Amino acid sequence: MFDDRKQVEARLDRVLQQRIRPAVYGPVVPLTVTAWHVPDEPVPVAEALGASYSAFAVGERWGRPWSTTWFRVVGEVPAEWAGRRVEAVFDLGFIGDWPGGQAEALVYSASGEPVKGIEPRNQYVPVADVGRVELFLEAAGNPDILANGFIPTLLGDKLTAPADPLYVFGRADLAVLNEDVWHLVLDIEVASELMRELSEHDTRRHELLRALERMLDVLDIADVVGTAAVARASLVDVLSRPAHASAHTLSSVGHAHIDSAWLWPLRETVRKTGRTFSNVTALAKDYPEFVFACSQAQQYAWAKEHHPAVYARMQEAAKAGNWVPVGGMWVEADGNLPGGEALARQLVHGKRFFLDEFDVECEGVWLPDSFGYTAAYPQLAKLAGMKWFLTQKISWNQTNKMPHHTFRWEGIDGSRIFTHFPPVDTYNAVFSGEELAHAARNYADKGGGTRSLVPFGHGDGGGGPTREMMEKARRLRDLEGSPRVVVQDPNVFFREAEAEYSDAPVWSGELYLELHRATYTSQARTKSGNRRSEHLLREAELWAATAAVRVGFAYPYEELDRLWKTVLLHQFHDILPGSSIAWVHREAEATYARVAAELNGIVEAAGAALAGVGEVPWVLNAGPRRRVEVVAVPGEMGVEGQPLVDGTVAVLVKVEGSGAGPLVSCAAGADVVVGERVLENGLVRVVIDEDGLFSSVYDLVEEREVLAPGERGNLLRLHTDFPNQWDAWDIDKHYRHQFVDLTDVESIEVVERGPLVGAVRVTRRFGESSVVQTVRVRAGSARIDVETEIDWHEREKILKVGFPLDVHADRSAAEIQFGHVFRPTHTNTSWEAARFEMFCHRWVHVGEPGYGVAVLNDSTYGHDVGREARADGGTTTTLRLSLVRAPRCPDPEADQGVHRMTYSLLPGASIADAVEGGYAVNLPLRVVAGSGGAGGAGGALVEVEGRKVVVESVKLADDRSGDVVVRLYESVGGGLRGRCCGLGSGWGGLRWWICWSGRLGRNWGLKRTGVRCGWG
Repeated sequence: MFDDRKQVEARLDRVLQQRIRPAVYGPVVPLTVTAWHVPDEPVPVAEALGASYSAFAVGERWGRPWSTTWFRVVGEVPAEWAGRRVEAVFDLGFIGDWPGGQAEALVYSASGEPVKGIEPRNQYVPVADVGRVELFLEAAGNPDILANGFIPTLLGDKLTAPADPLYVFGRADLAVLNEDVWHLVLDIEVASELMRELSEHDTRRHELLRALERMLDVLDIADVVGTAAVARASLVDVLSRPAHASAHTLSSVGHAHIDSAWLWPLRETVRKTGRTFSNVTALAKDYPEFVFACSQAQQYAWAKEHHPAVYARMQEAAKAGNWVPVGGMWVEADGNLPGGEALARQLVHGKRFFLDEFDVECEGVWLPDSFGYTAAYPQLAKLAGMKWFLTQKISWNQTNKMPHHTFRWEGIDGSRIFTHFPPVDTYNAVFSGEELAHAARNYADKGGGTRSLVPFGHGDGGGGPTREMMEKARRLRDLEGSPRVVVQDPNVFFREAEAEYSDAPVWSGELYLELHRATYTSQARTKSGNRRSEHLLREAELWAATAAVRVGFAYPYEELDRLWKTVLLHQFHDILPGSSIAWVHREAEATYARVAAELNGIVEAAGAALAGVGEVPWVLNAGPRRRVEVVAVPGEMGVEGQPLVDGTVAVLVKVEGSGAGPLVSCAAGADVVVGERVLENGLVRVVIDEDGLFSSVYDLVEEREVLAPGERGNLLRLHTDFPNQWDAWDIDKHYRHQFVDLTDVESIEVVERGPLVGAVRVTRRFGESSVVQTVRVRAGSARIDVETEIDWHEREKILKVGFPLDVHADRSAAEIQFGHVFRPTHTNTSWEAARFEMFCHRWVHVGEPGYGVAVLNDSTYGHDVGREARADGGTTTTLRLSLVRAPRCPDPEADQGVHRMTYSLLPGASIADAVEGGYAVNLPLRVVAGSGGAGGAGGALVEVEGRKVVVESVKLADDRSGDVVVRLYESVGGGLRGRCCGLGSGWGGLRWWICWSGRLGRNWGLKRTGVRCGWG
């Protein structure tokens, strides 16, 4: 028998596209359009309502890149349309169908109330079926940055974008929605998409095909509107058959992933929230079963400020159960790079906002799109009261597929949290047959679990769920051959999934994304701004709290709250990773500069209050450990010491951890001796060769050479860095195949000659770039600092610096939030080989029994560690830091210009030494002058006993109760006894949230039964 299946399918496709879809709307009446082109940045709706509008015709061009045009549309609904479903339909000139990445608009009523968003897949606005229509469209002329693929473009900043309009206005009509035709389209989509996913041997596939053929036979293509109802009736039977008892259940939740910045600036995201949230709240009124999950408290705060009417609708929808705040974080932050305290504050500020504004205690972390996830997350999530964790991004792995979709994730302290990866492999599902079939087939935990989650709705640039998606969900609720689709609160899904899969497998350690590894390095100034902001916030809170308790200093609650939220916002997973357009990073650098200025002002004011009256300067140590260290004192303070070339004076001082006190000079155990290219201080000797490289680093205490035989340290290596795609995001392993070692030197000069500080400056030029490095050794410390200034003008390159170490290390330790992780230095398995670029925070450590070496840094994150063969048959452990890159997409000028950073080599270091060294490099001692007030209150507000316990933050409680909040953690990963308390007496009504004494057990972070951990 002749098989005509392909012919039926071809007939179906043509009739659907050329006859049925065009009949969804009709009849049509054009709207009259006028326009006001906003001269510069967006304006409030009140200003737009009062603006002067000019004639504008459909077919005209509009929308220079990043501009705003307000369109006023006016029309009259014909009287004969009464009782029918009338809508205003717009085409802004959409190019393709990617929502959120091109032109979009928010539609307002004539009174200025936001109605609904407009984007390529959501072009309608409901209107009354009689009378006059007047609407205002705030249209954004946003360019599609990736329209031509991963090639450089000037469109990513309004300062460089060309002025030519991008769009041709395509449509502004009043139209009748022919509901039978619209529903017929959806019936056909569900049936045909399901049919095409079923096997050729599945009877159900053929039943669907023949039902669709009968539908085509009863449909009159010359009268689609008149015959749509009878065509639909022919599909009722085939679309009514229930799913099999064993069908997989897809718990589906509405979602609109809105990147807080990415291919658009922050200011545009403010408007995206208004468009998307107005869409969602409108949809909730039409579909009572609808559930929408929304994270990122920052975006709620923007809606509250800029779109209060929409925000009120959001709160109403939440009360009705249609809207579910999730995630409990200020933004969907990068999963690797924020510091431990910053991740704690993401949770503090996020959970507090949702509790205050929606009376909701968020139950889970919602991070579908971050580029890997630190092994500290399970503990932090559990301590924040979270019960579950969701992500999607690990499905992007290049090499290894995760073995589970539902599991318990174990962190570095042993905490476990129930975790789920939706097997649909997207957080922007649209209920296509392909997606649903893939989710059911792909689910890795069959036999253990029976359900998975499907986040549905247009996203990245927002848009959210549509009515078409909700209609398809209704049809797919219980349909033979398909998984069951249940629209459901994600908290309910996680409770049911955990209950049915109580013995879910365990994944221990970090969730490393085998992709986007370059995000540890791209946009180095953004990363430096984040790191320095985190440490300045620590300083500001510590000294403001200390001064408030000791001398009555006015604690700057509002300022610190605002500054924290600013820093948290910029930890979003496309800002801090360096994967946004030029505009975003230009603004980020300026913002970090303002944050630094404000925080330095707070530190200086609090420090001056503590120092009080007197001519003797004070030293502030924001690090957690007592330090005997050389400090640079401004020359004008009149302190005696070694004059330095920058006009400061070097003095060796001693100061308590987290403490302050008068500057008192200490005697050095051994002076720094400086030769022509040799620095030595009794602890370490560094020899710099004629190429400006370390030819020897000798540990004088342990009497051993640190560098591998025949190797040189501090070697800068310039690699070609042209990934297969995703320029700012990716570094592909083939970068190692092409490189140049930077050994040419312009000058080597001694710039500090002791006795407290010795330094040699090395200057190099290569290509259009230069590097100036000051190698510095100080009295009393084995740490060798390399202060680096890079004037960078390379393209599609990455600059690394390497240290080949005479240490046989089968693993490295890298600092993460509140602890560290071990990673193999070998590549025995594909999992290990995939980790060819990794992240750390302030330090990386490699060691063998009895001896270790740490490399510290103050601003970079990317690095690699591996074992390399030597000519003598041995192996060298080589550690390389990634310093700066030069990708060209989405920012063609990424990283160009001057970068300043310090990295340090610390020979003979234990992990505890690395922890202390990392804090010291990132928290230099400060010297302040007195304020002339009463002051003079020295010492530390908080003291710990036991080297392993680290105080991470000291602050006053945000509730202004006068409580002092202390966050501390055990830093090396083992059991211990210790004590944490406040020192001194007579502090009036001071109360502590933590005053701890006892055994932490294996607590790498914050967990301690019976102790309040100071989340306030």
